[in-house]
Amino acid sequence: MASSLVIVYHRQPYEEFVENGQIVLKENKSPNGIVPALKGFIGQVDRASWVAWKKAPTGKAAKFERRITVNDSYGSYEVVRLPLTAEQISQFYHVVSKEALWPILNSFPSLYSTENCQWSVFREVNRLFAQAACAEAAPGAVIWVHDYNLWLVPGFVRQMRPDVKIAFFHHTPFPAPDVFNILPWRDEILASLLDCDLVGFHVPRYARNFAALVQSLRRIEGLIERAVEPELQATGTALSEPVTPVSIAVGGRTIRIDAFPIGTHADLIRSTVQKPDNLARVAHIRREMSGQTTIVSIGRVDYAKGTREMLLAFERLLARRPELHGRIRLLVTAVAAADGMRVYKRAQQNIEQLVGRINGHHGSLTWTPILLSTTPMPFEETLSYYRAADICWITPLRDGLNLVAKEFIAAHVNESGVLVLSEFAGAAVELQDAVLVNPYSISQMDDAIDRALDMPRDEQRERMQRMDALIQRYDITHWTHHVLELFAQLRSR
Repeated sequence: MASSLVIVYHRQPYEEFVENGQIVLKENKSPNGIVPALKGFIGQVDRASWVAWKKAPTGKAAKFERRITVNDSYGSYEVVRLPLTAEQISQFYHVVSKEALWPILNSFPSLYSTENCQWSVFREVNRLFAQAACAEAAPGAVIWVHDYNLWLVPGFVRQMRPDVKIAFFHHTPFPAPDVFNILPWRDEILASLLDCDLVGFHVPRYARNFAALVQSLRRIEGLIERAVEPELQATGTALSEPVTPVSIAVGGRTIRIDAFPIGTHADLIRSTVQKPDNLARVAHIRREMSGQTTIVSIGRVDYAKGTREMLLAFERLLARRPELHGRIRLLVTAVAAADGMRVYKRAQQNIEQLVGRINGHHGSLTWTPILLSTTPMPFEETLSYYRAADICWITPLRDGLNLVAKEFIAAHVNESGVLVLSEFAGAAVELQDAVLVNPYSISQMDDAIDRALDMPRDEQRERMQRMDALIQRYDITHWTHHVLELFAQLRSR
């Protein structure tokens, strides 16, 4: 039976484990993130399919079923596993996506490289995804494509299935036209995105950048804009926008543009962190910290995440305020990238060397200023660290949204605590009661951490309560209903 909603995302919607020599599929441990958010749509439609890749040997038949039916807490849905060889994965994901596209998306053109890129392989992988999606779609279905490494899928889908509705969502930043236009494939990418019926982003700035890109490369026939909701305006900050585009007409077609940040599972986080076992873990963490002010920073190894800049700011803090020695600790999780990510490997080495330098210079036999982990923590343990921490320090140089910031707020359940957040994270347009900072500025980073450390408890609690009310209102359920309403409008057009 064909599906009314086909989700196209490169990752499979579950985790694979080997138990007793058999592959076992289990739900993702964390209910937050892209995969769980998208799976929330499965129970909202008549029938859903998910298209993802799975590694297969070169020149041999895949040793797995291409198509399986999954039944889990989200409902019943089909998963189509697209067999890709190691060579295809390397070019599609490790090289073209991460060495050419990722630096441009995050506005780091100095790191952009096409030296090893085989665009024809990237294009072919996108075609295979499109072909698999079209085979799943019922007449008039919505095919919902996710993220930049599948930019060419809409163009192929439009050729194969002109009857379907095509939606695309960017989980990443979207750069200004002068940066995007560095890409030699800009016209092919834009042509594919203009075959969509709906193109979505987290925040208005990225939607405006997309509309500006269309205006720079095409002759437009119409552009409709509206005022940004007060909750998302963030006037005076880096990503502030007073108006946002809602549609653009090009080549006789009108493309809907949406800017709406994804929410978090606020209620689930609150209930999880307040389980007796987790409250006991929080108490244990606080005892281990021995009354020290605890700062957490959760992320992954990536030059765009600003981990190096944060560590340098912490080093300056220890030099500037020696009275904090032995009274403060920074817990950093920077999850290492998969093998094959050369630029990330260098970033990881830089982080590890910097942590070693800071601990060696400022630490003692009884006090280690920084604890670093490059392996991910289980979800409930992560929430416990959020709850136990006094400050959450999230200062990426660029980020599409950043759900960690929202998770920290929800885990504190209206208690005191301080969120230090980069203005260049998409979430900053919502979380205006955080201590917002420009991570490119040494003086601002220094001022921000000082302000967080010295903030009175009453002010902390007031700020956290206002942010908590906001993430409660605009939670993952609100985002799901918003997107489903857009899909209904697409079908009625």
